[in-house]
Amino acid sequence: MSDSIHDDHEASPDDSAIRSNTSIDPGVLKVYQTGPVTVVGFGGRDVPDEVCIAGYRDQLMALINDHHCQVLAFDLSGVKLIPSGMLGVLVTLRKLVPRIELYNASPDIQDVLRLTNLISQFELKDVAI
Repeated sequence: MSDSIHDDHEASPDDSAIRSNTSIDPGVLKVYQTGPVTVVGFGGRDVPDEVCIAGYRDQLMALINDHHCQVLAFDLSGVKLIPSGMLGVLVTLRKLVPRIELYNASPDIQDVLRLTNLISQFELKDVAI
C-alpha cells in the first residue's frame, strides 16, 4: 500500500457515503475502496455527537457484512476528538474485522486510546492526503 489513502481514486458526487434510512447526514461518512482496504472518513470534520453513533454503527456493520471487509481504515484527518460512543463502535468493529487502521489520529485521539488501553487494538498510521 502506498503512503497515500487516495490511491488512484477520484471522488464523484455519488461517492459521498453509506446510505441508510436513518436521519444521519449522508455526507458525513466518506467510504471508498483502495485495494484490499476499505477507507471510511469523516470529511475532515469532527465525528458527530452521540445521537448519530447508532446510525453509524448500523451503516458500518452493513458495510462489513456486504463487502466482507478484511481491513477497515478510518481517515481521522481533521478530527480532533472521538465521542466515547464511537470508541465503542470501533471496539465492536475490531471484533468483526481482522485489522482496523486509524489514519492521521490527532495527539488527543492517541492520548485517549492510550488512557483507555485501546491503542493496541488498532494500527495507527500517518499517511499523506
